[in-house]
Amino acid sequence: MARHLITSALPYINGIKHLGNMVGSMLPADVYSRYLRQRGHDVLYICATDEHGTPAELAAKEQGLPVDEFCAQAHDAQKAVYDGFALAFDYFGRSSSAQNVEITQHFARRLNENGFIEERAIRQVYSPTDGRFLPDRYVEGTCPHCGYDRARGDQCENCTRVLDPTDLINPRSAISGSTDLEVRETKHLFLLQSKLQHEVEEWVSRHEDDWPQLASSIARKWLNEGLHDRAITRDLDWGVPVPADTWPELAAEGKVFYVWFDAPIEYIGATKEWSDQEPETRDWKSWWYDVDTDVRYTEFMAKDNVPFHTVMFPATELGVREPWKKVDYVKAFNWLTYYGGKFSTSQKRGVFTDQALEILPADYWRYFLIANAPESDDASFTWEHFTATVNKDLADTLGNFVNRVLSFSKKRFGEEVPAGGEPGEAERKLGEQIAELLAEYETQMESLQFRKAASALRALWSAGNSYLEEKAPWLEIKTDKDGAALTLRTAMNLIHLYAVISEPFIPTTSTAMRQAFSLPDDTATWVSPAEAKSLTTLPAGTPFTVPPVLFAKLTDDDLEEYKERFGGEPA
Repeated sequence: MARHLITSALPYINGIKHLGNMVGSMLPADVYSRYLRQRGHDVLYICATDEHGTPAELAAKEQGLPVDEFCAQAHDAQKAVYDGFALAFDYFGRSSSAQNVEITQHFARRLNENGFIEERAIRQVYSPTDGRFLPDRYVEGTCPHCGYDRARGDQCENCTRVLDPTDLINPRSAISGSTDLEVRETKHLFLLQSKLQHEVEEWVSRHEDDWPQLASSIARKWLNEGLHDRAITRDLDWGVPVPADTWPELAAEGKVFYVWFDAPIEYIGATKEWSDQEPETRDWKSWWYDVDTDVRYTEFMAKDNVPFHTVMFPATELGVREPWKKVDYVKAFNWLTYYGGKFSTSQKRGVFTDQALEILPADYWRYFLIANAPESDDASFTWEHFTATVNKDLADTLGNFVNRVLSFSKKRFGEEVPAGGEPGEAERKLGEQIAELLAEYETQMESLQFRKAASALRALWSAGNSYLEEKAPWLEIKTDKDGAALTLRTAMNLIHLYAVISEPFIPTTSTAMRQAFSLPDDTATWVSPAEAKSLTTLPAGTPFTVPPVLFAKLTDDDLEEYKERFGGEPA
């Protein structure tokens, strides 16, 4: 089996992320990683906090903390939330790590040796009020393309166009708000992407037909517009330093690398962080260096990150002229909106992940977000939709099935799986149906079609309810006690099956369902469609307990409370 390297876009350090960030990268990567592990694959899921750049300095300044101290605290706070969402990273690192500094500087030296970095004098925005040059994100203003009046100097959050600070209309300092800005000359390093255009085009052309249309179209758009040489250094106090052995003058001036230069390299850096914890048993290079035929690399990200991962980072990797692993599959997502408006970390609009966990356990959110993932288009989060999904799919279809089967069986047959008669036509038909639906579920998970996978999982849960309604053991027991026992034993086997196959979506609930049965040597990580046909994993006599309510139904009062707290429409 191929080894699977999985990364999700690095969450930025300047605050707890909203639900849109969660569903656009980390959560689907976790679901896919869990699925692959269950199927027996060797998986390494790597992520990290993205800690360099202007917003980190601004956020630290706002809190009155040194930037390194702010980033350390923010990393721990974000990691606590991701633990709460049960994200099973193999390692969650930091882009400010010594490992990332080492590898980023190595990449820069190699690019320079190969003629793909050039030192240029440029004219840059300077703020006399602040007494410093202003890197791109320290400048805000109106986007010349769409008119958005809070565009940043590197990219417009509204239309996603890449910008330079001097492109902005009515620019102002993000530090002081001053509009007294000048343009002065300074020196920076440029990555000569224009010299790598043909190589990047050839590389993209070998992959784009396999990628989702969203990812391939964005990459192709950038390439069709032509790759431009891009400054990869900034005037900041916090970042990966320009190495003094190669650029002594710029290093003396305190230049650091642009966050979008070092952030993708942190995927490699975080893997080395992971490896350095146990160097005798872990080899980071075995995942990243000269491994094209051995490792399948899948990246997860929202659409605004696609250009950097499909064009800029591949250009960097190609330019170093070393056999670093490049992505095989880019799973790109559109945006999750809040009642049609954008979630925004900077503007604190929408539901944030820490707030979500204060309201309900992680599995409620995990299932809803993946079942409504913005794959083919933007998707809108509304409290009405969330409440309806939780009540119908989780509380009624799955939770109620588990509760009524186990509660009724305990009441009528005691706390062991009942024996009953031999399976009949109804059980044969159910087994065939479950096998077919499970095969569909596997197909959609393999192809990273998460909404379709959720639909197949929901259909599997529904099949159990249909079987229970057809057999009606509460009536059957009056005339055929063995028949009722068979029905309940079959239904309990469905519960165990659900516990195994639902784990990527709802891991905590799956554990609770599985632990309801005292089944010796219950080590199965997956159930094949062929195995699922028989529904005989749980033998008669297996002790069981009735777990607490798996999913509570949400009431109209809950709905009103959520809307009052967060608003029923965007600001």
